Order: sequence, then structure tokens, then C-alpha cells
Amino acid sequence: MPDGQRLSEPRPTWWTAPVSSSGAGGPIIPDYAGANVRGIVPSLLGPASWARDLPSWMPEPVASASSAVLLVLDGLGWDQLEDHRHLMPTVSSMVGGPIHTVAPTTTATALTSIATGLTPAEHGIIGYRILLGGDVVNILRWASGDQPVRRSHPPSDVQPFEPFLGQTVPVVSPAELQASAFSEAHLRGCDPVGWRASSSIAVEARRQVEQGERFVYCYYGGIDKIAHERGFGPYYDAELRAADAIVADLLRSLPSGTVLLVTADHGQVQVGDRIVHPSEEMLADVALQSGEGRFRWLHARPGAVEAVRAAAEAEVGHVAWVVTREQTLDEHWFGAAMAPAVRSRLGDVALVAHEPVSFHEAADSGPFELICRHGSLTSAEVLVPLLAAGV
Repeated sequence: MPDGQRLSEPRPTWWTAPVSSSGAGGPIIPDYAGANVRGIVPSLLGPASWARDLPSWMPEPVASASSAVLLVLDGLGWDQLEDHRHLMPTVSSMVGGPIHTVAPTTTATALTSIATGLTPAEHGIIGYRILLGGDVVNILRWASGDQPVRRSHPPSDVQPFEPFLGQTVPVVSPAELQASAFSEAHLRGCDPVGWRASSSIAVEARRQVEQGERFVYCYYGGIDKIAHERGFGPYYDAELRAADAIVADLLRSLPSGTVLLVTADHGQVQVGDRIVHPSEEMLADVALQSGEGRFRWLHARPGAVEAVRAAAEAEVGHVAWVVTREQTLDEHWFGAAMAPAVRSRLGDVALVAHEPVSFHEAADSGPFELICRHGSLTSAEVLVPLLAAGV
């Protein structure tokens, strides 16, 4: 939908004839007690012996390893891997299968769950843009609008739990991210090992293992970036080949006895120009919005929750699950237990897209529209790989 087009104007074909029926079976609520990204780090750092104390969903090569390297490939969903295995022969040769990420399926929430081993309900980074006091804060930028909020909302207050079970773990990630407020929120206390070129990931990971580290955490964000900016197609295909080369380089470089694990924080859905601009009538009782395009929270004016829900259901219910905060809590979308302070960060009504659309909000717009997006609870976004190969 071109910028400025509203639902009161003539609607494109996709509005009345959705591109897919991905929502027919209902949202995939993450299984936090089973095979889930939040269980990877506790499974690797908690047991004294991987040979006898691993969960059944952990890939078999881990049991015989003496050290482990975990590589998070931001944005590589299981469905996308299945569709592009020919471009990732090294990753495709590894042992394992799909597991669940968290809700919402967004980087800030999922990376925090991976690092802390906690559900979103526990750690409180409950989305990409969340309400903190009176500010809607973009967690990746740690800003409200253009204003930094690191002093008014200290990262260690917003997310008070130590990552990696309180252990000092080497984190091999882009050097420019290491001093960010979000890194402080989910990686503080780690041993930062910055890289400036992706070719350094394998070099740094090997060095850490050779120095005696039992567990090394690595992060690479290229797949997510290209999917957002270019969508699926030749640029995305080239990036998948580049990411597979990183994995191949790690397997060539790591010392004998090491296991390499590959996972992701979320998958992707190609939205393109299918941008939904809610009408003024639908937003009449909405005080503010948070979340992101495929998991948009509406914060109702006092006493207007049901009015907001009904208006949203009538207008966008055919492209999204329209759910109240109470429903998400009752169904444990974010985990089984949520503290009141975290609950206050949620909106009242959520628009959770099940068709390949995104909900526009002016305060959540950048210099260009993202082509691929995530955040919702479809299989393309919830299912991520957990694969392993021993060296």
C-alpha cells in the first residue's frame, strides 16, 4: 500500500483476498518448557556433564563434545532454511531440527531469552518497542523517539537478570554493538570479543576455545538485515551463501572436541507493500501504540478496551489475530508467570498478523519500509533451527 493510503480509500486486491492462509490454525504459542531457544544456554552452562544431562531435543553431537560454540544467525527461520537448503549446504548437513523461539518473534526479546535462559514474562524485554513509565522505548536503540533514555531507564533496571547463568562468557559479536544499551541489558558481565569483519568470527571463536573456554557465544546479523532491506530474492540468496561460508569456516577452524551449534532468534515473512494503515475510526479510543508492525499493541484510553478490541476485530480481524492482554496472559504467550512491572509494559489489545501484512504507525517508521518482517506467531516466524556438528 503506498504511503498515505488509508483503509477508507479503494483497497488493493490483497486486502480482501489475503495472500496466504497461514493463520487458519491459530497462533503458535511458544513451548517454553520444551524445545525452545530459551533453554539452550541453561542446557549448555548448567550441567556438569553433557553426556548425561542434556534435554532430549538437544542435537546428539553435543553429548560427546568438550566445548561448545553457539552461533546465532539473526533472522534464519526454519521455514526459510527448508526453502533454501541448496544455498546452505554446510548448515543443511548439520544434525538437529526446528525448535520454538519466543513471543513476540523479535530480536530484542529473543536474544534476551537466549542469553538469560528466561521467558519474556520473566526478563521483561517484552518486545521491540515497549512502554516504560510514560515512554515508548525502542529497545534496540534504547530511545523514545529521538531521545536517548539510558539514564532515565537504566538497562540493568529494565532487565535485571544476569546472562549466561552469571558466568563470564566470551561473546563474539560486531564491535559496534558492544557498548550499546541493549547489549548492557542482555549481555552485561560477558567478555566482549568484537569483530569488524565476519571473517573474524571463526578466528575469534577458535582463539577462545584454545584458551580454555568451554562455551563461546557468537552473533551474526547479516541475514536479518538483508531480508529487511531487500526481501527474498538474489540479495537474500547471496547472503545465505555468505552465512553458510561462516559456518563452514567455523567447522574448519575450531579445535577437535568442539561442537558448533547454530540457531536463530526468529524467522521472516515477506510483507512488501502490504502495509495496513488503521483508520481514524479504529484508533479513536487508542491513546498510544507500541510493539512492531506484525505484533502491534494498542493502548486503550481508560474504560475503552472493549471498544478498541471490537473496532480492531471489525476492521483487521481477517488479517490478524486480535487479542486482549488478558488472553495473551491466560494462554501464556510470554511464559507462565509475569510480574506486575512487566505486565505494565504491555498494551491492552494486540494486532498479531497472520497474513503477510504489517500495521503502520508513524512513530515506528524508518527511512524506508521493511520488505521482510517478523514479530508474529506464524510458523515462518516462530520455528527456528537448532543444529549441531562436532569437530
